[in-house]
Amino acid sequence: MLTAMFLAALVLITVHSQETEETITYTQCTDGYEWDPVRQRCKDIDECEIVPDACKGGMKCVNHYGGYLCLPRTAQIIVNEREEAAAESTSGRNNVIRRTPADPQRAPPNPTHQIQCAAGYEQSDHNVCQDIDECATGTHNCRADQVCVNLRGSFSCQCPPGYQKRGDQCVDIDECTLPPYCHHRCVNTPGSYYCQCNAGFQLASNNHTCVDINECDANNPCAQQCYNILGSFICQCNPGFELSSDRINCEDTDECRTSSYICQYQCVNEPGKFSCVCPEGYQVVGGRTCQDINECETSNECREDEICWNYHGGFRCYPRNPCQEPYVLTSENRCLCPVSNAICRELPYSVVYKYMSIRSDRTVPSDIFQIQATTIYPNTINTFRIKSGNENGEFYLRQTSAVSAMLVLVKSLSGPREHIVDLEMLTVNSLNYRTSSVLRLTIIVGPYAF
Repeated sequence: MLTAMFLAALVLITVHSQETEETITYTQCTDGYEWDPVRQRCKDIDECEIVPDACKGGMKCVNHYGGYLCLPRTAQIIVNEREEAAAESTSGRNNVIRRTPADPQRAPPNPTHQIQCAAGYEQSDHNVCQDIDECATGTHNCRADQVCVNLRGSFSCQCPPGYQKRGDQCVDIDECTLPPYCHHRCVNTPGSYYCQCNAGFQLASNNHTCVDINECDANNPCAQQCYNILGSFICQCNPGFELSSDRINCEDTDECRTSSYICQYQCVNEPGKFSCVCPEGYQVVGGRTCQDINECETSNECREDEICWNYHGGFRCYPRNPCQEPYVLTSENRCLCPVSNAICRELPYSVVYKYMSIRSDRTVPSDIFQIQATTIYPNTINTFRIKSGNENGEFYLRQTSAVSAMLVLVKSLSGPREHIVDLEMLTVNSLNYRTSSVLRLTIIVGPYAF
């Protein structure tokens, strides 16, 4: 079967003078030709090169003057060179044709002559064949889902962009099955598609690539610190705060609740931090430890006739002269009973006043004080005992040598409390000489175990 499209070039020439050479200028080339500015004439258009898929069904495209032919691949073609020359010389845009009256071969055609146009063409007002635009006139037979494309002498029914022909139907092309269209996700739509990105990403300007969203720069969602990561972000809190369940806001960390030993005495929670406080008579050392304040050095409130004695958590004022009748003060804290006084024969020869401080709830048993003879007589025996102040059995006196003994705490004491314990040393010899000395020990138990 032979399919052909034939486009002819027709030019109408009119002569107004028989004696001189006359110039006739036309304003356009016939369909199928274009103006050649070098040769100054119309030249044929090679539709086989410029029309995509000009011939279907295995036919071959053969360019023809003013058009093209679709022929079987086995067809033989004979070209009339005389007609080629005539065709190229009779059509022109701004073409100047020069001839003389003596040239009988170039006689102009009759302008009133009716021409015969090929299928798909019609005669114009200038008596030339011009293409019929079937798409504009509505004389095509394309379906409603197809697009009419006008061709020279004919038309073509094509599918709109995003569709492909399947039989007589135009079927949507699923671009999402033809990678690589989208970086993350592809959404097919009738005749088209669009790309979507995963959470934490956004489309780049090419509408295909997905780039990370820096949430920390765009709109910091974190209450305190924000760290961008690929496709997401991480919130962190300042020291002293912890992330809430929404992983965005920060809540104060109650350090005092997390540990009972964070402070030696008492923990006070504050926004983003905590502080340790100590009871009266103590000061904070190292942020958490309580240390006794020596009030006797910082703010001595005792009178001149008193001495200040500091203990754990406070201080007390004691008389500088603790001696009571018939004892007299001989040195600091030492009282003697004069031998000349008959009353002294039944009393200890000397009484020494000592003070000491211990913490509350001290571990027992514990050695707390050593008593020792200050004067050693030859051929004497010394014995030690707790004379008073041990009614509840809190203490035990262990003799460590012939002239010394150790006071041992055997029951834990809780403060604040004051214990006065008399420790007596008895001295005897072979001549029945007997004397005693008393050490009056004032033990002040602090209110806390520190």
